[in-house]
Amino acid sequence: MTQAGDEGVAGLADRIADGLRETAPPGWQRLEAWFAMTVVAESALLVVDDGIRSFRCPVSDAVWVAVRRHRQVSAGDEGGPWWRLLVRIDADGVEADADHGAAPFPGEQLFAPEAYLADLERYPRDRLPVWLAAYLGRGEHRTRTPRAAATAMRADQRAGLRAAAVDNELPQLAVLWARWAVLAAAFVAVGSRQGPRIGPSVGIFEGAGRSGSTLTLLPGDRAVLSGGVWDAPILDAMYNAGAAMPELFAGAPDWVADPVLNPRAATGLLSFCYWWQAGRWYRGESVPIRECAPALPAVWTVGTAAGVVGSLLDDRSGGTPDAAELLVSAAQAGAVTREAIVQVFGRGADIDGAMFQFVLADLDANHAEGIGEADALDLVRDHIRRQGYDTTGYPLSTLRADRISVGWLVRSPVPDGEMALDRAVFYVADDGVVERSTSSVPLSVFVTEFERRFRLRGNGRARPEGGAT
Repeated sequence: MTQAGDEGVAGLADRIADGLRETAPPGWQRLEAWFAMTVVAESALLVVDDGIRSFRCPVSDAVWVAVRRHRQVSAGDEGGPWWRLLVRIDADGVEADADHGAAPFPGEQLFAPEAYLADLERYPRDRLPVWLAAYLGRGEHRTRTPRAAATAMRADQRAGLRAAAVDNELPQLAVLWARWAVLAAAFVAVGSRQGPRIGPSVGIFEGAGRSGSTLTLLPGDRAVLSGGVWDAPILDAMYNAGAAMPELFAGAPDWVADPVLNPRAATGLLSFCYWWQAGRWYRGESVPIRECAPALPAVWTVGTAAGVVGSLLDDRSGGTPDAAELLVSAAQAGAVTREAIVQVFGRGADIDGAMFQFVLADLDANHAEGIGEADALDLVRDHIRRQGYDTTGYPLSTLRADRISVGWLVRSPVPDGEMALDRAVFYVADDGVVERSTSSVPLSVFVTEFERRFRLRGNGRARPEGGAT
């Protein structure tokens, strides 16, 4: 924080600012200087902006003298001496902010661990930021090589130690993977560098709050979900209170090993690990998944995933209001099409990039199983004719089908300028059953029961007489 109330520190900040002004070339409009320092190491980065370009400048000896003195004086503060100091100067004045490690230091201003250890000998502290404590090796880093994983698994088996099965905390693997892919595609579509991503057999997420996770798929319907919550109480307790690290891998199989774990395992910042095996999620001594939520994308329900997609749209034209839910449903069915993405984001978005996320996830329509789009349209047309529904203003030639989880949603597009109030829509299951609903019933509400009825019929193995209800 700015030390405005301490005249000694404030005066030194003014001296630093005066020295930076003298260093800067004529015509500058803004100066920003970062100083990093311990008792044995120091570095500086001064960036000058003249309104046309930004460039680096050296720092004078006079400035360095003032900076060193500033840190010495700050050592008397409750938080101890800073490790980095930011000084900004522009037309509005001078801002000096001390950095005690609330966030990891950038690589060019991160010293070797020995530099901070020497500083702590000179200026002891009761508590360190979790990331820095891990960097200094205060705790045991729970890496797990394949050999160590196999050894640990055999030891657990001899001791009769089993992992805890986790029910009703996480979606099933296929559903979790599909929603992760939808969110990844959404951030790509709008051109955001943030948000989840899909790579070959891996989902990656780094949150804005510095928590993150990876979901790694393995052959044989297996997966590992692991990561770290930035301020996880278990990490703080381990690094700053001497608590024992929970056995995150207790009862884990031997394939839960470093190559499939989140990189935080190597830096001592892994705070949870779950694995999927034989159709269930398991964990060792990880906390319940709700405490890991900051490190995961919004994959909890169709609604939460669709809600994030909607929040990215802003003023984009994305077709029907339930287009985002349809996209989630199509992904869960492994049947995403380019048109489904266009319906959400419009043709001005990065449709190719978004589609590639689904290709990597193996959720594009080329791999879909079940009834085809043309068959779904034909079944609805036949159903309408047999039932004698009034198709005035609802021409059968305009019917459009959108893939959902276990079939298709079929409807006629709403004419421009009209509202889709209580308009008939049809659902065609992958076993050929046709169900009628209206646009006033939310997609997520109807599909839940639609899926349940489909499952009860035996996943389409027995096609009902007539193929329609």
